Amino acid sequence: MKNWICIFLLFFASMTYAQDTLPLYEVIPNSKPADNLEKSETAADGITRVSEVSVPQLIVFRPANPNGTAVIICPGGGYRILAITHEGYDVARELNKWGVTAFVLKYRLPSDRTMLDRSIGPLQDAERAIQLVREHAREWGINPKKIGIMGFSAGGHLAASLSTRYRESLIENPKKTSFRPDFSVLVYPVISFTDSLTHMGSRNNLIGSNPSESRIKKYSNEFNIDKKTPPAFLIHAKDDKTVSIGNAYAYYNTLQQLKIPAALKVYETGGHGFGMYNKKEAHNWMGELKAWMQQQKFLPNTL
Repeated sequence: MKNWICIFLLFFASMTYAQDTLPLYEVIPNSKPADNLEKSETAADGITRVSEVSVPQLIVFRPANPNGTAVIICPGGGYRILAITHEGYDVARELNKWGVTAFVLKYRLPSDRTMLDRSIGPLQDAERAIQLVREHAREWGINPKKIGIMGFSAGGHLAASLSTRYRESLIENPKKTSFRPDFSVLVYPVISFTDSLTHMGSRNNLIGSNPSESRIKKYSNEFNIDKKTPPAFLIHAKDDKTVSIGNAYAYYNTLQQLKIPAALKVYETGGHGFGMYNKKEAHNWMGELKAWMQQQKFLPNTL
């Protein structure tokens, strides 16, 4: 425990306008003894993809002038890899320009080799991330009531899972810290695990290839929305052939029915995986997100 406290003290002392890395746990829950086989590769498209993540981390990007808002970012990759640059680091740097403290979550990727129950590992890490940020908000200059979560593709499924299943305590929580995000940003998200909507690779990787109907429903976030689900901003392209736009509609429509503040940016073209910038459309979603966050009082109007 003393070593863990020392890590935090050194981390807080070293934070600058850049990135710092913080381990999520002293002892990783729901884990098996296994070699760390994590691998990072940058492809010809310039995107760095990380695979075999078994030691979760928060990569923290601190702005020069923090305004109290924080966003935890979950890169996508089908619960198989993490597209950690264009759906993580690049987004964090842009949010820093708005005064937002950004946390890229390098969450564990489901694996029977490294986990006792692979289906809960990523959500455990999301819970731990918001627990850390909320419990140490004062040290980071963060308002504990302005902590959002953003997810891309399968990372969107993780962000939506935390937004709808935040009452499930899958980690130790002695301070009874709320796992509920104050808002969510879901970018071409996998929302549903139903046969008609799901991205089958994400479903298979998280809960296996032959899940029961009850398990499918539990992991389909459109069925878990209630009146306390946080406000959401969603982005999707109609021609997305990897993750059907029906996922975004399912989540957005239920939020609307429950009168939860929500916005949906729909592109005619753009496909899947475009990150912050849809090169096939003139107007990109980050500006609209900023305006929505201002409208919802998560950002000051002076930006």
